[in-house]
Amino acid sequence: MTDTPVTSRQRRIEGAAFLVAFCACVPLANWLIGNLGTTCVPNGPCLIPVAPGLLGDPIMAPSGVLMIGIALVMRDMVQRRLGKLWTLAAITVGAGLSALVSPGALVIASTAAFLFSELADFAVYTPLQRRRLVLAVFLSGLVGLTIDSLVFLQLAFGGLDHLWGQVLGKLWMTLLALPCVLLLRRRDRKIGLAPA
Repeated sequence: MTDTPVTSRQRRIEGAAFLVAFCACVPLANWLIGNLGTTCVPNGPCLIPVAPGLLGDPIMAPSGVLMIGIALVMRDMVQRRLGKLWTLAAITVGAGLSALVSPGALVIASTAAFLFSELADFAVYTPLQRRRLVLAVFLSGLVGLTIDSLVFLQLAFGGLDHLWGQVLGKLWMTLLALPCVLLLRRRDRKIGLAPA
């Protein structure tokens, strides 16, 4: 499949939109963690329920998980539209944004978690995306969200409290995005829009 001038322009425009959305996820995640949740822990994160618990209490996670789940999918879409170099640049910018907007105590944890999870997502997505786009987005997201959760919690809080909540919250967002990815792939084939 080869792009026409129209589809090539469309790919760049959509890529720019995905890039902006990806970069917006970072400050939004940090804002959510400190400002929005059903429970806000003093000197800690604001939490949201992400699944029913076994003993009646819901499984909770920091509210920023919603944006991080979306960021992993947006990273994949940046790569699909703009290519690997733009994607690596976006990861670098995202890590820098994470360092800039994170609360002082969370700068290292947030930046490291973002950088490692996005690079892991890149490593899994890249070899799979041309043949199995939806599977590539799912598997790369699963790897990325797990790494993000492990690194962030360990560096930020020295333990893995809320690990399952973080993983589940990010997984829900990834799963919600998969039908959109499927529709995008089908539309791309129909109009002859090739991945970057």
